[in-house]
Amino acid sequence: MDKMVVEKVSFPQDLKVFGMYVKTFPEGIGQAFDSLIERMPPDQARSYFGISQMGCNGDILYYAAAEETYEGEASTYGYDIYLVKQGEYLTVTVKDWRQKTHCIKDVFEAMLDDDRIDKANPCIEWYKNDDEMVCMVKLNTNGAI
Repeated sequence: MDKMVVEKVSFPQDLKVFGMYVKTFPEGIGQAFDSLIERMPPDQARSYFGISQMGCNGDILYYAAAEETYEGEASTYGYDIYLVKQGEYLTVTVKDWRQKTHCIKDVFEAMLDDDRIDKANPCIEWYKNDDEMVCMVKLNTNGAI
């Protein structure tokens, strides 16, 4: 993995996404995204998100999601709604992410060592396109770079 460059991104408002929980993490991630993408109109540009959080018994809960492009789209497809909360995030951009899936967890582990992180919020993978994925962790309200 290349040297990590940590930046800050601000979401001025909540971002509504929809999708499904992945029952078999990490094995089922690819299948969940494939299923989600197949149901979306091919001519609509949208971002996809992987949202993960530690469960009560120490396992990872993972949610494969697509950006909602119009109000009520989630219910059209029968998916659950999830909000990516507004606020400041520390981010690390991973180029050519398909070739680096084995080290994504290492990026998040390094980011979670930062004392400015709000660990009550999930880790977010923002798949901007087939090449660029952004690892995001929410900052505490008073966090700053």
